[in-house]
Amino acid sequence: MPNKETAKVATATTLGALGIAPYKEEDGEEYMNESQVAHFRAILEAWKKQLMEEVDRTVTHMKDEAANFPDPVDRASQEEEFSIELRTRDRERKLLKKIGKSITAIDEEDYGYCESCGVEIGIRRLEARPTATLCIDCKTLDEIKEKHVNR
Repeated sequence: MPNKETAKVATATTLGALGIAPYKEEDGEEYMNESQVAHFRAILEAWKKQLMEEVDRTVTHMKDEAANFPDPVDRASQEEEFSIELRTRDRERKLLKKIGKSITAIDEEDYGYCESCGVEIGIRRLEARPTATLCIDCKTLDEIKEKHVNR
């Protein structure tokens, strides 16, 4: 289970890559108030934009780099490179769906609450994993159950 230090590093990495500062909570602040919702919408929109730019770069790269190499080793290297890039884009496509669901949850005022038990997921957890749908307790239980099923 992640500790607080790991969560801080993950949050800094996620937000730093997007150029967004961590949210500073104020004492007595209501959970998922307007400024928090705006903060998470900005994170999700920036992340979505970044991923879409990567898709465009991939398409351009594959068009520009596609060549019919006479040497089978060169051709195999290029095909492997394209295969890895396409697998990465497929994972990102799935992530884009999750981001879309999170934005929909914001619109429906359901964002930030555990799908399983309904408790607050928490600001730091959402900053580390903006598409989180489970609180840390439910996620931990989910992972334990998954581990037992896959044995």
